[in-house]
Amino acid sequence: MSRPPSSAVDKALDLIEAVARADRPLRLTELADATGLHRATAYRVLLDLLRRGWVLRTGDRYLPGAAVLQLSRRAAANSLVALCRPVLEALCERTGMMVNLQVLEADRSRVIDVVRPQRLEMITDLLGEGLPVHRFAGPLALVALLPPHERDPYLRLAEEAGHPLSGIEGLLADLLQVERTGFALEHGRNEKPVASVSRAVASADGVPICALTVVGLDAEFAEPRLHQLKQQLQDATAELQDALGGGG
Repeated sequence: MSRPPSSAVDKALDLIEAVARADRPLRLTELADATGLHRATAYRVLLDLLRRGWVLRTGDRYLPGAAVLQLSRRAAANSLVALCRPVLEALCERTGMMVNLQVLEADRSRVIDVVRPQRLEMITDLLGEGLPVHRFAGPLALVALLPPHERDPYLRLAEEAGHPLSGIEGLLADLLQVERTGFALEHGRNEKPVASVSRAVASADGVPICALTVVGLDAEFAEPRLHQLKQQLQDATAELQDALGGGG
């Protein structure tokens, strides 16, 4: 008896399962072969899965996304978290700060891993939480990599919260500053004694993959310490860029 034609749901689930089961990030051709889909069909479905957070793309390879990580421990073993964890731990040790890993979702970022030193246990780690762009450095660094027409959902969330978009203190000015410097910096927007600095990692075609954020007490983010933190963060993101096969 022949197999009935696959529905759109079948195709999506087949691809999610293939990405999650793999012992390494797979290319489009490998995923198409594994699922029996035409390459063009697999690509179209993967675009939808990327948009919904079920997969992540790094270079020409695909990893389980944040949505999968919330549902499957097994997927986490082969995920962005597993690949980035050594870099987070090393950056935490070098800086003495809390370090988190974030990925973009539909209108905010999601914290998918955190390394926190004992001295900063009083600071909330935000693991698993969604962060709006107008209050946190991580989503600001990620959204700054998006083309302007793709920023609307993130800007809309800020606008609905009453945060200004234009003007010196507006979100658009913040994004422009991140574009110029490569770093997103916030002082006490979410929690008064806390500051953070973040830098994003992009794929070869400029799509944001993830962001590393260094978090600590606001008093520790003054110059020249801030300059040192930025350099350490830049070194860490460059290491991730190489490991993930991303762009510059």
